[in-house]
Amino acid sequence: MAKKKKGVIGKWAFSIALLVAIIAGLAEPAGNTTISWVLVVLGLIIGLLNITAKEVSTFLIAAIALVLTTTSLSIIPALGMYLQAVLVNVAVFVAPAAVVVALKAIYATAAAR
Repeated sequence: MAKKKKGVIGKWAFSIALLVAIIAGLAEPAGNTTISWVLVVLGLIIGLLNITAKEVSTFLIAAIALVLTTTSLSIIPALGMYLQAVLVNVAVFVAPAAVVVALKAIYATAAAR
């Protein structure tokens, strides 16, 4: 029962973070500190509850790709600023999740020896 509850909380955290990232990116492309902190907290929850040991490599590679490409869409006329803002917000919640997942993976690797 506890594992199922963790999964539900993690899924809700991801859904809320994604929705907040999209809405905030479209409504306020210049960014907002409060929204960024909310996304960071949700990212920490996602990193702690959502990513299983089997998904670590895929998640970390996707997180790296996302963080590296967040600024590339800004050159698209009219929409680029909004697309970039949405991706930056997504990266804001994915980055703390990636840190948590990476630390968990390092600990698991070190503990196994």
